[in-house]
Amino acid sequence: MSNVDTRQVDRDSLFLLAQLRVDGRDETYRVKVRNLSAGGMMAEGDVKVLRGALVEVELRNIGWVDGTVAWKQDNRFGIAFVDEIDPRRARASVSGSTVNHGAGPKQVFGSDGKRMLKL
Repeated sequence: MSNVDTRQVDRDSLFLLAQLRVDGRDETYRVKVRNLSAGGMMAEGDVKVLRGALVEVELRNIGWVDGTVAWKQDNRFGIAFVDEIDPRRARASVSGSTVNHGAGPKQVFGSDGKRMLKL
């Protein structure tokens, strides 16, 4: 796709927090996800990145996604994903919670749905 073509891709404006790792660095950074599409995202944060840098971003309900910094302007930058994702999964409520958040004492459940003993 040309640069003009990629601007027409559906993207969702949203506000999520994500973890970001830059290739060659030990640190993990917290960034704000400003918009998200199947092919990439716009992040905002105090991270020193250069265009072309390899990165990994951990998106809610998706996990770690490999990408490349496509552009940078001030504290915002675009990430082009290596493989497309389903952005609807990142918008969904957090899945796989094993804690009952209702009234009363908290109960912990295993992946099979059975209550586990809290030690």
